[in-house]
Amino acid sequence: MQADLQRGVRTSDGIRLHVAEYGASAHAADVTVLMLHGWTLDHRLWSRQIDDLPDRFGGAVRILAIDLRGHGESEGCAADGTTLDRLADDLAAVLRERAPEGPVVLVGHSLGGMAILEFAHRYPEEFGRRVRGAALVSSSAEGAAHTNYGLAPWLSTALRQFETNGAALLAKLGPWRPHRPLMPALWPAVRWLVFGDRVSCEAMKLTLAMISCASLRSIGGFRPSISRMNRVDALRALADVPVAVLVGTRDRLTPVKCTEAMTAALPHAELQVLDGCGHMPPLECPDTVTNALAQVCRAATRESSIPAQAAAESGSSIPAQPVAVG
Repeated sequence: MQADLQRGVRTSDGIRLHVAEYGASAHAADVTVLMLHGWTLDHRLWSRQIDDLPDRFGGAVRILAIDLRGHGESEGCAADGTTLDRLADDLAAVLRERAPEGPVVLVGHSLGGMAILEFAHRYPEEFGRRVRGAALVSSSAEGAAHTNYGLAPWLSTALRQFETNGAALLAKLGPWRPHRPLMPALWPAVRWLVFGDRVSCEAMKLTLAMISCASLRSIGGFRPSISRMNRVDALRALADVPVAVLVGTRDRLTPVKCTEAMTAALPHAELQVLDGCGHMPPLECPDTVTNALAQVCRAATRESSIPAQAAAESGSSIPAQPVAVG
């Protein structure tokens, strides 16, 4: 996986975002896919999807893989910049500069999916007009409301409070990354928290490498915004475009319950419940995730010349049905 082009995008508050481009050129692409990773990760999360999506889609696809502010190779920001509304504005800036024309599909994992819903809240007019499809992977429209860490309710409540207080402390420590040399020791904790029944050594190494690149401010700073998030209303903006929702049965951070609000508001979405998978489907179940993205891309390009409301009335969106994948 090697980017054809790596160029920064300046946000409205002056942060340089790292955006790696793969696949077809802008003028030749049938669809542009923007990929947003999860909290403490970076665009390498999508390595398998970046490699395999062009063949699975069967057309000319252009991929823009973004490192969220304070993650990967993107610049950090002040403490008041680690918010979901800033991430939404960042996504708008990337669209304006790097994908001003043509159909777009938005793909988000965890925090990246929340950023897409915040974008839908702030820029609802973009859906159907520019944004023709979306995929929400291990994400939530209700922030951390259903996060239980796979524990008993009383214990998960205590751990959530501990995490919130710890995040506030980390956010004050700024752009430092002192946890980098400690990552090998954190292997068991990361393995338990974000993965399900099975995980490869390569996936574990990549996950630890991504977390080591996130600054303490980013690790802690986004937590309050996630806690406050409730964008169930924003799902209306996605109601007339094809949407895939994927979640693992072993997800301790955004459990299956997080999908209830999404599927209730998105009757044309396809829900895939991934048996034995944890919070990292792009690494744990890469083929399933890639196939879901390809399906959304195909639906988005089929409907690219059809008004969104007409497409919904014709029933050409992805059918609403839960799919259990073992």
